[in-house]
Amino acid sequence: MPKVGMEPLRRKALIDAAISAIGERGSLDVTMSEIAGRAGVSSALAHHYFGAKDELLFATMRHILAELTIDMRRALQSAASPRERVSAVVAVNFSDIQFQAETIAAWLAFYVEAQKSPALRRLLKVYARRLHSNLMSGLAGILPRAEADRAAEATAAMIDGLYIRRALKDGVPDAATAIALVEDYLETKLGERQKQ
Repeated sequence: MPKVGMEPLRRKALIDAAISAIGERGSLDVTMSEIAGRAGVSSALAHHYFGAKDELLFATMRHILAELTIDMRRALQSAASPRERVSAVVAVNFSDIQFQAETIAAWLAFYVEAQKSPALRRLLKVYARRLHSNLMSGLAGILPRAEADRAAEATAAMIDGLYIRRALKDGVPDAATAIALVEDYLETKLGERQKQ
């Protein structure tokens, strides 16, 4: 007889194990058995909770997005000005939770898999729309709409690019430097606008 209340804990353990396995491997080429072993549960139990590996991977991406969304809402609630909103969005994307090696590897693996998986592609589109919307929530209060839209796209591209460079271990070594690079771009962009 299963222990009451264990399912959410085991699901979370499997998702954490999936992030760890993907991060270590650098791809989605991990088995359900490997993930289950890392989580300390049987492969059969992992299949019971998630069915196929694709469902576990989908749940893992949803979990990463949910954590990002929770952190983003919290940060945006404490932002007092449009400029602070933009900085909050940047900071959350490079937070300790999001900008750790395993999570970065998971993000990149999901980007690659989204080329083949309509379900993951939909999730990544949701992420991209949310990122753009969150950036616009600040930039639209500072710049004309068309300029704000371009600045949001450029900022999002920088965030994604810095994740790629970090994953390749060939770029920005830490979150503080990544934030500084994006903030430098934003200050330049916003400073140009003020000169006009």
